[in-house]
Amino acid sequence: MSEFSLTVAIRKRNAEGESAFVPYMMAGDGGLNALHERISFLQEAGADAIEIGIPFSDPVADGEVIQEAGSRALSKGVTLRKVMCELQTQTQTHAIPLVVMTYLNPILAYGIQEFVEACVLAGVRGLIVPDLPYEERVLVSSELVGKDIALVPLISLTSSKERIEKIAQAAEGFIYAVTVNGITGVRSGFGSDLAEHMAHLKNVSDVPVLAGFGISTPEQVRDFGGIADGVIVGSAIVTAFHEENRSLIQSLIRAGRVPINQ
Repeated sequence: MSEFSLTVAIRKRNAEGESAFVPYMMAGDGGLNALHERISFLQEAGADAIEIGIPFSDPVADGEVIQEAGSRALSKGVTLRKVMCELQTQTQTHAIPLVVMTYLNPILAYGIQEFVEACVLAGVRGLIVPDLPYEERVLVSSELVGKDIALVPLISLTSSKERIEKIAQAAEGFIYAVTVNGITGVRSGFGSDLAEHMAHLKNVSDVPVLAGFGISTPEQVRDFGGIADGVIVGSAIVTAFHEENRSLIQSLIRAGRVPINQ
């Protein structure tokens, strides 16, 4: 399997002995004209990659905070096509990988081949499609061959050992290790066996393992950063942007700079 730029960026941070940090932001929340400024802010704050969510009317994996952000973006007329066009206007300013998170229906409406071509022009380096089953991934992956765009899989806590290993062996970019049973959103606590789960994923995978869903405080970022190759923070970042609390975003990214267990 060829090496993806997204994987390289995460491994570069890990090679320095630190956990990677990937913030999530909702494209169009605050207006589409805020997209590049927020990307630049996260980049300068030390993010290793950025997950860019696309507003969708039926976001089955998203909690209340991200759903509300998506609704704000939709009310401003933001669409997948408009986001891709906007990303294409400033590709030279993107010094870290951008990962687009969208659902399958908008991709199908766009046209899979046309959407992938738009991703190439926008310099996108990863795709996350939460409602694309592993068994149907070829719908999208067949168009990504040779494009340096990783189709990043999610692995849930309820997946069987056999399914985990099957998904892990085909994983690209990184594994998105879901840390809770349910949708995204702030959590006060997590299960006690997550360290063992992360260790197993890292053992069966050739790509980095990043923990996500519910991670929202610097302490949680440090905890998960110590057992995974990196963390993804969504709802807390979205809220911080909405409330103009950028110091919180900076503190979350700083918290991610913890030593990892190699």
